[in-house]
Amino acid sequence: MSRRFPRTRIALSAFLTINPRRMILIDAAGWFTSPRRPSLLRMHQRFARKGSSMKKATALAVLAGVVIALTGCTDSDATDPSPGASGGLRKVRVAALPISETAALWGGIRAGIFREQGLDVEVVPAQGGAQAIPALINGDIDFAIGQPFGPFRADLQNLGVVIIGNYASSYADGDDINAVVASAKSGITRPAQLAGRTVAVNSLGAAGDVTIMAAVEKDGGDPATVKFVEVAFPDAPAQLAAGNIDAAWVTEPFITQLRKRGDVLVVAPYQATIPGLTTLTTITSSRLTDSDATLVADFSSAMRKTLTWAKNPANEAALRQAIKDNLELPEAVADSVRLPAFGWELDRAGLEQLATLAQKYRVLDRRPDFDRLIQQQ
Repeated sequence: MSRRFPRTRIALSAFLTINPRRMILIDAAGWFTSPRRPSLLRMHQRFARKGSSMKKATALAVLAGVVIALTGCTDSDATDPSPGASGGLRKVRVAALPISETAALWGGIRAGIFREQGLDVEVVPAQGGAQAIPALINGDIDFAIGQPFGPFRADLQNLGVVIIGNYASSYADGDDINAVVASAKSGITRPAQLAGRTVAVNSLGAAGDVTIMAAVEKDGGDPATVKFVEVAFPDAPAQLAAGNIDAAWVTEPFITQLRKRGDVLVVAPYQATIPGLTTLTTITSSRLTDSDATLVADFSSAMRKTLTWAKNPANEAALRQAIKDNLELPEAVADSVRLPAFGWELDRAGLEQLATLAQKYRVLDRRPDFDRLIQQQ
């Protein structure tokens, strides 16, 4: 019989400084990724019963403002959003995580790939793709890059979100770009030992805890007893050092940072469950694909070229410079972090397998409609 797995949350900080130019709001409400969140569709229906479409739009705008701060000081091809100041380019807003994987997007912008497609891209920092979805639905952003579970849940509520392409994937073997790292003091060295311990993930009810539970079970542990808490990736090192958590699922550059200080890499959960699994997808709204197919096609073409550019070893120095320009990291870390397998083509089979695991562990109550959700461009 299916078991419900524990879900707890800790609030570590309201704000995270990424660089002196901006502050971004991170998961202030933890709304979209929480299994206990209210249904956005039900919220819409409540407003509808009060009789005004304007109220529904207002509700979405307020929610988007809580979940993601859309600042005016973000990475962009131009600082002035007006078409004239951008030389006739179309302004596009893209939400992305402030992590090393975003180097491809930053680098593609710097290389002029989006400008060649007639686009002036502004990158809006966000904690995850799920947190950006309310802003995406409301039209405050045009595209977002994040884990698959945001669009999974949006599809289950029929919110009109589609995955138009891949962005980055894990590695089927060798060093991966996400992993569970345990405090050296915890004594944890293998997945089964995570049972009964406190493990941080950046978003509850997403690919991190789903694949960790699968890895624990595969190693003979009881996945039902893992105590997951939500900790933003940049906060994980301090929380491990303070003993507030036993282990953390993190991406680069934090894997490298933690291992260098003596913490223990326990498992790369994607490799243990679905080798080569997609880590980040590119999403938009079906509203935009219907109303402005040209913009979606132009952005998709630029993304495809950008990810091809990012895979070219000749451009690695430019990728790492993009990390240095956008993240406050020691130069040695920026030069050595493991970058993901960039690519635009989606692995639908892997995403469906991930959804199946999520059902098994009751993170999702049913599978998304993949025919509707996946709209590869």
